[in-house]
Amino acid sequence: MRIPILLAALTAFVPLPASGQDTPPGPPVRSLAAPLRPVATYSIVARDPATGEMGVAVQSHWFSVGSIVPWAEAGVGAVATQSFVEPSYGPLGLQLMRMGRSAPEALKALVSTDADEAVRQVAMVDAQGRVAVHTGSRAIFAAGHHVGEGFTTQANMMENATVWDAMARAFESAKGDLAERLLAALEAAEGEGGDIRGRQSAAIVVVSATSTGKPWVDRKFDLRIEDHPTPVPELRRLVLLQRAYNALNEGDGLVTAGDMAGAMAAYTRAMELVPDEATNGEAPFWVGVTLASIGREEEAVPYLVRAFRRDPRWAELISRLPASDLLPSGEMAARLAARMRAGG
Repeated sequence: MRIPILLAALTAFVPLPASGQDTPPGPPVRSLAAPLRPVATYSIVARDPATGEMGVAVQSHWFSVGSIVPWAEAGVGAVATQSFVEPSYGPLGLQLMRMGRSAPEALKALVSTDADEAVRQVAMVDAQGRVAVHTGSRAIFAAGHHVGEGFTTQANMMENATVWDAMARAFESAKGDLAERLLAALEAAEGEGGDIRGRQSAAIVVVSATSTGKPWVDRKFDLRIEDHPTPVPELRRLVLLQRAYNALNEGDGLVTAGDMAGAMAAYTRAMELVPDEATNGEAPFWVGVTLASIGREEEAVPYLVRAFRRDPRWAELISRLPASDLLPSGEMAARLAARMRAGG
């Protein structure tokens, strides 16, 4: 985090004037901490008007782009900071929006206090869907951005100057939840040639419309591909796997609450999303356990056998469940383990 820029931007907004009034910027501050990092990339920041979810998706020919470009906080907003990247635009942009500034106001404050703004590319969306984007005059060609309703797409060092508009069209026409539409934008960028250097890493972050005070609950997706020959397809695979594990987590919570029918429905959704090998047997195992625990032992066995085929240690695990009240008795657990080993 570049401390001089942080202090100057905060000084520019203390005290905060009434919303809509211009604020004299602080003096331009040049970063002294470290050389500029050329994280050339393309990204999208967006808010879903139906759910209020906000998110960022990004891909770059740079290692671990997800550790530096995307920032998001439930109930606050989302930020993508790239080109010759200044990481503090992320946390400070969120801080300013948390203090009540709109995305355009927050971005203006940061740009006005950054002597290196000409090499920055930054985009923000706030919890009300207001967006702002800055592409500095020295961002490496092809560079540009597109502002849409509740979203922006931005890119630099692209093979073609069609990338950001193609991303916008894909996002606007895609079906599904916010994560799906963000992925569609990344895929459209690749279809236009993407980064002129190639590809290496990608990331997606999606947060809830409002904060629960529990960031681990508010982050619906928080996935990174650090180093991969085809990071966008790999990111799509992990998003699908995350959907399955979200359903498994939901099922676990319902088991704890004693809602076995609801747990069964959640576990079944997980199995329908991905094959057994994708979860290493987790999904069929817990479906089987849930069925057995509600007296449907014969229906449970085929699922448990599927898990056993992935890893024989599932048979050992099932013997431990009665002590945690996840199966009615040790006798049932022993019987199920034996049937798992016998293949049914």
